[in-house]
Amino acid sequence: MSITNPRPGAPHDPDAPSGGGPAHDMDTVRQLDLPLDLDAVRALSVGDLVTLSGDITVSIGLPTHQRMVKALQAGEALPVDLRGGAFFHLSSYVMDGPDGSAAEALYMNPSTSTRYDSFMPALIRGLGLRLVGGKGGLDRHSVAAMREAGCAYLSFLGGGCTLLAESIESVVSSHWNEYISQFRLVTLRVNALGPATVAIDAHGNSIYEDLRVRAQERLPQILANLNQQRQPHP
Repeated sequence: MSITNPRPGAPHDPDAPSGGGPAHDMDTVRQLDLPLDLDAVRALSVGDLVTLSGDITVSIGLPTHQRMVKALQAGEALPVDLRGGAFFHLSSYVMDGPDGSAAEALYMNPSTSTRYDSFMPALIRGLGLRLVGGKGGLDRHSVAAMREAGCAYLSFLGGGCTLLAESIESVVSSHWNEYISQFRLVTLRVNALGPATVAIDAHGNSIYEDLRVRAQERLPQILANLNQQRQPHP
């Protein structure tokens, strides 16, 4: 379920992607309680600002992604049930307690999602993920999978480590702990994580595609201007 609340002066990342499409009230943040159902995800639009409360699973490990895909292909269950869940490319360091169990997550910081392009379509379809995210977006193959599964991509505040860390309530679980902390499959309970921007919605609309098209439209004029500047002066 999602609830829209006004938050005057809500923080905004000046480096976050922005593009064409309908105008959005940047002082309005939609609060989302996890897990989301399909209708709630499809109600999100590119440019919406959201915060998340509930359980999320994070990892930035390439071997972790590969292991997840192999498990799905083999029909094996993952150590955490991600079906219909939220899986993000957020780096996190989890401090272990005296008994070796995961005790506290010290920070969260977004990683570049395009590094995982080869794995994400299989994970989105195979797990029916409702939310994915990080920074930088995903390629067209992932966007197609998101449209089929009913999944949206959230762009998190670059350099917003302190703000994101404030939302962490507890470590729910940590798996594949033979990896370094950032590569583990970690589930965190968060409260008002964000704000994050809906950069790709479940209908296939993408801020990144808008930017690419606009850049291509401007390229001929840019090249013409550069060519003119290179001409020798009389």
